[in-house]
Amino acid sequence: MGGVTTGVLVLVAAVWGVSAGALLPRAAYRFAVPSGRPWRDRCPDGRHPVRGWLGAARCGECAGRADGAPSPSYAPSALPLAVATALVCAALAAATGTRPELAVWLLLAPVGVLLAAVDLRVRRLPDPLTLPLAATALALLGLAALLPEHAGHWRTALYGALALGAGYYLLYLINPGGMGFGDVKLAVGAGAVLGWYGWPTVLLGSFAGFLLGALYGGVLVLARRADRKTAVPFGPFLLAGVLTGLLIGAYAA
Repeated sequence: MGGVTTGVLVLVAAVWGVSAGALLPRAAYRFAVPSGRPWRDRCPDGRHPVRGWLGAARCGECAGRADGAPSPSYAPSALPLAVATALVCAALAAATGTRPELAVWLLLAPVGVLLAAVDLRVRRLPDPLTLPLAATALALLGLAALLPEHAGHWRTALYGALALGAGYYLLYLINPGGMGFGDVKLAVGAGAVLGWYGWPTVLLGSFAGFLLGALYGGVLVLARRADRKTAVPFGPFLLAGVLTGLLIGAYAA
């Protein structure tokens, strides 16, 4: 019965991931702006307002063109975002099982995918996503700590948020060109999530993020698509490290 329960849980998590990920393109379009510019509120030609934050990134008014052609999407396709979110949610469900913190991971996963998508496009991690992510993670984990059968510690999550945020801030001060301040803010939420399963998980997730980023940079250098001074978005690797640490921490808990 345990295998059946886990299988159903993974399936439900994957369905949730597909549904949530399919709603991300419009938010990805609106958030993907260079630093110092306001969030997009109009379609690419600037004639029509973009309403809401969730759903496909297509301008309904542009769709009514005289030639009858459908309006092209002006943001990441919903399919890769939905697939990525589904895979993340399914993996988290398989590792966490029926413990109450799984609900927290499933709620935060689409935000992580959205952050990675935006950072890959414009090398920016928006404050309206990173700062609420940290507060939401701590608040939801505080609720999970009140429920039976949880496998983490809220106080360590809080300390992890402070420690990882401080560590990234120090790196930012040492090398502002190699570490964006958005990464520092994201690290606070990452530390909260990893800290739930203890300090070894914080260390593992942090190391995995830097390792994955270094490997990616090395591949680019070997392929002669970048040099050692080329800046790459670190947010996706930070998030991938968090996922790695979280999966191992949840499975071992």
